[in-house]
Amino acid sequence: MGYIDHNLLPGEQVLFRAHLHWKVFLVPLLLFLLGLAIVVAVAIVRGFDPYLSSAILVLPLGAVLSAYLKRRCWEFGVTDKRVLIKTGIVGRHTLETLLTKVENIGVEQTLWGRLFNFGTIYVTGTGSTRETFAGIHAPLEFRKAIEAAAVAFEERRPGGRIPAGLT
Repeated sequence: MGYIDHNLLPGEQVLFRAHLHWKVFLVPLLLFLLGLAIVVAVAIVRGFDPYLSSAILVLPLGAVLSAYLKRRCWEFGVTDKRVLIKTGIVGRHTLETLLTKVENIGVEQTLWGRLFNFGTIYVTGTGSTRETFAGIHAPLEFRKAIEAAAVAFEERRPGGRIPAGLT
């Protein structure tokens, strides 16, 4: 059970979940392949002890494990009442903003981000608090889910109005 599921309010339902893009594995896997090439070159071609040479792979394997844990532990979700985001593995940073308190949702994508569907999300709440979350898979869909949930929440409220930034 993840952070979002564990912290739902009574009657609250998750409408959308997002996660980090697979690009978090790119550099660690390239480091691993480079280390593997060095091990093969040193151990096989030069005749060094293969077990001692494989110690070179400890750092790249640690980087791959770190990327895996980061992708698995970071959670992004939209419910029918709030936006919930948790980042961090050992240390934790959370954002739980009521839909009525979200003023703006920004998305920034580079050329590579547009091609591979990842980007940075900016969530601005009332009081001009701005939170930035980079490397999110399908950031436009995440923004659309927040906007749709906010509009639906406002329509359910008696005399509700739709915030200007979300129309």
